[in-house]
Amino acid sequence: MEYAVLGWPPDGPKLRLDYRQFSYAGKFVMSNTGKAVAREDEELLGALAFNEDRTDETTLWLRYVTVRGDRRGEGIGASLVSFVTEVAHERGYETVKIAVNNPFAYEAVWKARFGYTGEQTGIAELVCAHPGTRTQARYQDGLDVYRAREGLSAEERSFLARKAAAQPPK
Repeated sequence: MEYAVLGWPPDGPKLRLDYRQFSYAGKFVMSNTGKAVAREDEELLGALAFNEDRTDETTLWLRYVTVRGDRRGEGIGASLVSFVTEVAHERGYETVKIAVNNPFAYEAVWKARFGYTGEQTGIAELVCAHPGTRTQARYQDGLDVYRAREGLSAEERSFLARKAAAQPPK
């Protein structure tokens, strides 16, 4: 797997993704965000858009992460998040944040060494940060927010039940 940053905000490149294969495909044609990709044999498998916090120049926000539909669940998204986070810290950003709107994304960013901040933003998004607090209690706090939501899919309910009292992923 190859990971690459294609450009930084505000002059990041536009990236055209097939909406039938990638969630949030339309978000990657914006030119005001940086972009990073995951490729294998020159085939695009994942993409990530990011930008600097408007009020804190030491913080970078990961805005959209998408993995090709037939490759989800393989850890590509978590690895891409880890890669961009490492590069961001090397560039001098002290904190990297992401807001996640489902328990699967929450689990993926936890695997990328993010911790739940206890904050929520947007519509039902949990804010996670690197570096961040990474205790079992904090991990379960985030999962509890999802457990309290109405309208979860059967897959989400099953996932959350399996994670009850579980140790955080490493």
